[in-house]
Amino acid sequence: MENNNTAVASTGVHNRTQSLVLLSLFTAIILIMAFVPNLGYINLILIKATLIHIPVIIGSIFLGPKKGAFLGGVFGATSFINNTINPSVMSFAFSPVVSFGMFGVSGIFRTLFTCFVSRIMIGVVAYYIYKGVRKAIKAKTSRPIALAVAGVTGALTNTILVMGGIAVLYSAAYAEAKQMSQAAVFNTILGVVFGQGLMEAIVSGVIVTAVGSAIMAATHSDTRA
Repeated sequence: MENNNTAVASTGVHNRTQSLVLLSLFTAIILIMAFVPNLGYINLILIKATLIHIPVIIGSIFLGPKKGAFLGGVFGATSFINNTINPSVMSFAFSPVVSFGMFGVSGIFRTLFTCFVSRIMIGVVAYYIYKGVRKAIKAKTSRPIALAVAGVTGALTNTILVMGGIAVLYSAAYAEAKQMSQAAVFNTILGVVFGQGLMEAIVSGVIVTAVGSAIMAATHSDTRA
């Protein structure tokens, strides 16, 4: 009995150590992508496209929703830093410092949603989507399908919450930055979601499937619910 308890305790320590190593690895990947120019953030005319949601999604699948939310928070923090030290015309939506200078205290709270909450939710949504698909599909093909769906929905979570937050919280400022009427903001936001957002989602689905499958094969692990 004592030997069994020791084995269980040893397994628990090993799992916690492995989890911490993976969390550190995914955090490092996010930081590298964020601060190497044009790797994680790609400057477009009005906004910065990103691929940093991908390690957040993969990390959440392997580590669970809480650590996935943490990785999303790291993503949000890099967005805050990047948009503060290297601002674009839309940085008021991602940097509380820039937003405070333009809108006062209310800008800080609005930016906390677009910069942090939207990114934190990536890991939470991707994890539960992956688990839900694995439960719903019993065939052997469920793993790559679940990885692909999690990759797509995780990316869309980021795009929809960020752009939706901008549409609701920064409609007038977005219209001014875009040099358009405020009435046209909603249609323009939809264009970004169905244009840039869908491209990011497709790329995310492909990469999450490939990398997630490779990690599972290399570690002989399977995160089926």
